[in-house]
Amino acid sequence: MRSHAVLALLAGAAIANPVPQDIDWEAVDSLEPVPEPSIPVVNAVAAQTTVPFSAAPAASSVAAAVSANPTDTSLKMAKRAVNNDGCAVQPAADDTAEAFLDNEEYDDAANSATVPAGYYQAYADKQGSSEGVYGYMGYSVLDTYDVAQCSERCNAIQGCMSFNIYFERDPSVDPTATCTNPPSEEVIKCVYWGGPVTEASATNVGQYRRDFHVVIAGSNGYVNKSIATPDGYQPPVALGDAAINAPLDCNKKDTYMGVKIFTKGPFDAGLCAAACTAQSKYNLAHPPKNGVAQTCQFFNTYILYKNSQSVGQYCSLYSETWPASFATNRGQWRGNDHYTIGQSFAFSNTTANADKPSGCMNPTSPK
Repeated sequence: MRSHAVLALLAGAAIANPVPQDIDWEAVDSLEPVPEPSIPVVNAVAAQTTVPFSAAPAASSVAAAVSANPTDTSLKMAKRAVNNDGCAVQPAADDTAEAFLDNEEYDDAANSATVPAGYYQAYADKQGSSEGVYGYMGYSVLDTYDVAQCSERCNAIQGCMSFNIYFERDPSVDPTATCTNPPSEEVIKCVYWGGPVTEASATNVGQYRRDFHVVIAGSNGYVNKSIATPDGYQPPVALGDAAINAPLDCNKKDTYMGVKIFTKGPFDAGLCAAACTAQSKYNLAHPPKNGVAQTCQFFNTYILYKNSQSVGQYCSLYSETWPASFATNRGQWRGNDHYTIGQSFAFSNTTANADKPSGCMNPTSPK
């Protein structure tokens, strides 16, 4: 797979009837899953790391992928009997997962934490950490439950949109066949994400390492309120948990130009903007024989979820701007699977009137 490349694109000319803009199942089915990180529970301090991201090379990769092929849709524990004979130190009688989860000090720390400047709180004091979130960016081990420090570290990581801070009961040594349930240690983790953590994502309630029970307490999630505006675009219009569903314009023309979906790297509107620009350049260089080349002037980007787990960053491209009143797509059911939308934003080209129809005015709200 190409790094940060286009993972799905259906060019406007290849879509016979794109109104309304339902979720593109063909594009979704072609995706590789969003990578799920494996965060260590033994010797976590030594393994802590962050994931680098650079927006400019990522955008260049997208543009190159579109130019090369604008219609490509594929750019793409069972418990054992306890044996602690080999443990150098035996666990204390009260060193249990149940005691850890009942520790009110963890609840107090989580509930008294101040929301850091520029963030909103997605959830508080959960006994599960976030999983299935888009764009894993690494983690740190903290000396204290310090939300402010966690936010500062997130701010210093390019692409970090949210973080999850929590207490974790980890084994002090790696459990073995002769030390299946070693003494525990308290580890405070700060995990960074390139997409938004949600309350629905706080479902990682731990695991067993042989007979040692890893559990989580005092788990808080925070999301940055800001989103960068790509060069050449107006500031974003926040659409929340809905996506644009545009009709034909006032000239009875279809403005929808297809989709791109990304499954690697952080949520980045600049990738959609690069794809939008590259699609325009390609269309202008390869105009249709019986009409004017359609150029991309507007896009809607959001996180697509399947049963609360992120599928990827979805980008819908349009030749004209549509107001927030047309954000009427709030997800779809596909059999027993519920696909939903989150962190949705719309961006318009700043070029004067380039995103407007010629000779008429589009409606301001759906019929």
